[in-house]
Amino acid sequence: MTTTLTTTTPAMTRPDRRDMLAALAVAALASVCGMLPFAAHAASAEEAVVELQHDWEVIKYQTPAAEREKRFESLAAKAHKVSETFAGRSEPLVWEGIIVASWAGEKGGLGALGLAKKAKVLYESAIQIDGTALDGSAYASLAVLYYKVPGWPISFGDKGKARELLQKALTLNPKGIDPNFFLGELLVETKHPSEAVPYLEQALLASPRPGRQISDTGRRDEVRVLLDKAKAQ
Repeated sequence: MTTTLTTTTPAMTRPDRRDMLAALAVAALASVCGMLPFAAHAASAEEAVVELQHDWEVIKYQTPAAEREKRFESLAAKAHKVSETFAGRSEPLVWEGIIVASWAGEKGGLGALGLAKKAKVLYESAIQIDGTALDGSAYASLAVLYYKVPGWPISFGDKGKARELLQKALTLNPKGIDPNFFLGELLVETKHPSEAVPYLEQALLASPRPGRQISDTGRRDEVRVLLDKAKAQ
C-alpha cells in the first residue's frame, strides 16, 4: 500500500489569533513610539539647558574672579556637547553663546576677540532656528557683543546695531530683566543716562524667573549700581 504524505497548513486556533493580535499591538505601539522621540528629546534638551544656566550663574555670581576664566572655558566645552547632542534646537546654542561670551569677558584683551566672534556665530545660528526661543535672549545677547567689542577695523562692534537688536529683544520680552538692563547699560555707555533710567527701573520690576534666583539676585545688584550711576550723571 502506498502512503501519501500530505502537507497542510493547520487552521489558526483562537490562542494563535490572540498571540498574533498581541504581536500586532506591540508592533503598532513601537511604531507610535517611533513617532514620539521629539517630545522626549525636547524634555532632555530643556533639562540640559537648565543645567548650563545654573552652572553659568554659579560661575558668574558666586565664583572668585581669579577662577572664572578657567571655569567658563570648561563649561564652554560642556555647552558645545549639549549643542551637538540637540542639533537643530535654538536654546542650547543661545547658552553656548552666553558661556563663550562670558569666557571672552573674563579673558579680556585682543585674545578674547576670537571667542566673541564665535559667540556671535552661535547667536546668529540660534536666531536662524528660532529667534523667539528663551524670550528672544539671542537678540539681547548678540546686542551685548555689538556694544562691548571694538568697532571696525579691529572687530565688529556697532552700537547702532546693538540698539536695534535690543529693541527687537524688548518686543519679545518687554518686561524682562535682561533686555531692559542691557539697553540701560548701552544708553549709559553712549552718554544718554536720562534715557537709561526708565529701562533700569523696569529691570528692577521684572518678575522673578523660576530656578534663576542666583542670576536674578546678581543682575538686580548690577541694575542698582548702574541706576545710581545714571541718576548721578
